[in-house]
Amino acid sequence: MSRRDRRKFTATFKTEVVLEALRERKTISELAQQFDLHPNQISAWKKEFLAGASAVFESKAEAAQQDLEAERDQLFRQIGKLQVENDFLKKRVLR
Repeated sequence: MSRRDRRKFTATFKTEVVLEALRERKTISELAQQFDLHPNQISAWKKEFLAGASAVFESKAEAAQQDLEAERDQLFRQIGKLQVENDFLKKRVLR
């Protein structure tokens, strides 16, 4: 018995197959024949793709949130420094 070696597919190839499946111009079976894949493999890639799709937008939102937090921290440090300087100058004037 000959055993079929495991094939490795690039992310680009998987994306191409999944996008074709999402367009629904052809059935999963037709795509499986076209790309020489098992229909279950296409369904699994499609499910994985859709599950991770929201991460594209979440990562942008998280990055924006981190930028805002860093800016806020920098502004609080600046406020603290200005308060110390202000207190020092008030004491100098009152003497």
